[in-house]
Amino acid sequence: MSLPVLALTVIVVLGLGYRFYGRWVARQLQLDPDVKTPAERHRDGVDFVPTKPFYLLGQHFSAIAAAGPIAGPIMAGQQFGWLPALLWIGLGVVFIGAVHDMSTLVASVRHEGRSIAEVVKGVLGPRAGVVMLAFIWLALIYVIVAFADVTASTFVSGDAEVKGLAFRFNPGGAVAAASTMYLGLALLMGLVDRFLKPPLWLQTLIFVPATLGAVWLGTQVSHVLVLDQRTWTLLILGYCFVASLVPVWTLLQPRGYLGGFILYAALAIGVVGIFFGGFSVEQPAFKGFQVPGPAGSLFPFLFVTIACGACSGFHGLVCSGTTSKQIARETHCTPVGYGAMLLEGLVAVIALATVMIATPAELSGRGPGAVYGAGLGRFLTALIGEEHLVFATTFGAMAFSTFVFDTLDVSTRLGRYILQELFGVKGRVAAGLATAVTCLVPLGFVSMAGPGAWRAFWTLFGTSNQLLAALSLLGISVWLKQAGRAYVFALVPMVGVFAVTLTSLVLQVGESMATGASTVARVNGAVAVVELVLAVALLGIGARALFQRPVPAPVTATAE
Repeated sequence: MSLPVLALTVIVVLGLGYRFYGRWVARQLQLDPDVKTPAERHRDGVDFVPTKPFYLLGQHFSAIAAAGPIAGPIMAGQQFGWLPALLWIGLGVVFIGAVHDMSTLVASVRHEGRSIAEVVKGVLGPRAGVVMLAFIWLALIYVIVAFADVTASTFVSGDAEVKGLAFRFNPGGAVAAASTMYLGLALLMGLVDRFLKPPLWLQTLIFVPATLGAVWLGTQVSHVLVLDQRTWTLLILGYCFVASLVPVWTLLQPRGYLGGFILYAALAIGVVGIFFGGFSVEQPAFKGFQVPGPAGSLFPFLFVTIACGACSGFHGLVCSGTTSKQIARETHCTPVGYGAMLLEGLVAVIALATVMIATPAELSGRGPGAVYGAGLGRFLTALIGEEHLVFATTFGAMAFSTFVFDTLDVSTRLGRYILQELFGVKGRVAAGLATAVTCLVPLGFVSMAGPGAWRAFWTLFGTSNQLLAALSLLGISVWLKQAGRAYVFALVPMVGVFAVTLTSLVLQVGESMATGASTVARVNGAVAVVELVLAVALLGIGARALFQRPVPAPVTATAE
């Protein structure tokens, strides 16, 4: 089957899923366009701001579409073949991932814009809320570990002869330079917007082309920022520390705005390249149920490796953290919550396509960032010509790092919030300490594993991320039951994701106890044990709430 036919099939599945299943789920949630949302009731112009669904969809999509749906499908495609990965992406986002995102968003809207941890606390009690917060923090730590190191790996590459060039070129240095300049542009845009307040259209007209200019300039100074992977990891974690403490207008908001244009450009390039680039599928569709390596069995490791490409608990943090405070009408939860996850599925399909068109030699020794950059570069050269291969490849790899920076920033900031809430501390000193802990733990993990640490931690990252989604669906199922509404559509995917992730945790614990297991495997095993205990504890609380019989109201005696 040709690449365009496969891609078109998945796109049709996503469209039908939105048209029929998404709307069916919306009916089960009984969305009411006439009920005032928290954004309307608590409008303050800062956090609670009613926003048109088209603009909110773009903001929400750029917040959730990070490196997970790129790196995960690429790794799974290399390991198990593209067919099982494609099936899980297509069906997973329709019946699990999008249901999780939409129902989490609705639950937060119905609970005054509160976080999913607070929703769980409200329906299952204070103890469950503490367990949920602790699990979220652990999951965020693994997000930072995996994404910081995988980004550092895209910044490191030896000199390589690139087709059509007469000089030595360092692709990693080019991506590092372009990404650094991109962050500098975002910082400059934040300062300009804050103090000069020019119209947004003028800022867009200046800074978006400047971002593309940074890509070109990066190719011209590829020899300047040539550092080893450990140094880049330290610098990236230092960025996380600073970016999560400065005001959001300084870096988070302008970087997210510019990153949205990179994201949409990458999507457009991928779609056009797949359909009109004339590429053929070079990789086998299926490589077996059991392949070499510690995470070698298709069940459960295919599912947790793809991670955000099909289902992501991290999305629930975004849905209930910022997006729910901007929903103007309950019915907007369908395009924003359900629709954005389907778009993320498309991102995952494009990422998988970059593996499908590559030969085994082109994949050998390459990480997900390099594979995605090379593949997206090939798609772009189909439009602008082979003579622009260097620019195209650098743009693809920089797009990958752009998505990662957004995730790292948000994850570190959320980790700080959670630690402060868990220990009940406030103020700038407490914020600094909480941020330092959230950065130092990943630094310790990466230092212990050495270069390429993301490979050692990715499986547990994917497991934690999807288990967080299962725990969120558990809380949502209990909330829906207590409200007297249908909840099976949330309960069934919850059971499926629990089966996958708990099996994965048990297998990782077993691997850590094997003779000759590495230090990293033992650390992962210890964390897996903690996550198992937290998940089982919350599952027990939730199960009692789901299956307990309603207590009949007491009968009051009346005098005759």
